[in-house]
Amino acid sequence: MWKFIKRLFYFLILINVLFIVWGRFFNPPITITQIGGLLTYGKLNRDYISYNDMGVNVKKAVIASEDQKFFDHNGFDFQAIEKAMAHNEKGKKIRGGSTISQQTAKNIFLWQGRSWIRKGLEVVYTFIIEKVWSKDIILERYLNSIEMGQGVFGIEAASQYYFGKSAKNLTKSEAAWIAVVLPNPQKYDPKNPSAYLSNKHNWVMRQMNNIELK
Repeated sequence: MWKFIKRLFYFLILINVLFIVWGRFFNPPITITQIGGLLTYGKLNRDYISYNDMGVNVKKAVIASEDQKFFDHNGFDFQAIEKAMAHNEKGKKIRGGSTISQQTAKNIFLWQGRSWIRKGLEVVYTFIIEKVWSKDIILERYLNSIEMGQGVFGIEAASQYYFGKSAKNLTKSEAAWIAVVLPNPQKYDPKNPSAYLSNKHNWVMRQMNNIELK
């Protein structure tokens, strides 16, 4: 029995390593989060595109909104994590401190939730993809797989869904609108923005001026 468990453990490690290496060259066929969206909303609206076809505006908007140190950190922004922990200890609305790399690891390899097991695995996957993939690949996988609306996944599908155009043709403002829904894509809607979302949109627009793609 013990020998079987060890073999199973090594087999699972090998499968995961191969999947990570495979992910350096290809987008995931499907993710657990995408399956959840399909079951919840009865649709899976997505369209994978290449990094170059995503355009400049959406990359800057998402980095400005989610992770302004993306090109400088090694997968973890410890200052942002400390701020999030301090904020959450006050008993206010839960704030995350995850980087784009961490969100990519979670969305491609894992599941949604706040368990310590999932968070621990997220750290491991984040560390590995930062070593095996480039920043461009991480950002491409992120923008192709993340949920951006109810049953809508990836920037191309979101661009078509919200604005009826390809991602590379998004204006600065349109890209910012998509970026601001990412913290809660099942709730926020750029077609019917709240006052909070409008303020966040204006903030992202200003921050985009400080973002340089590398």
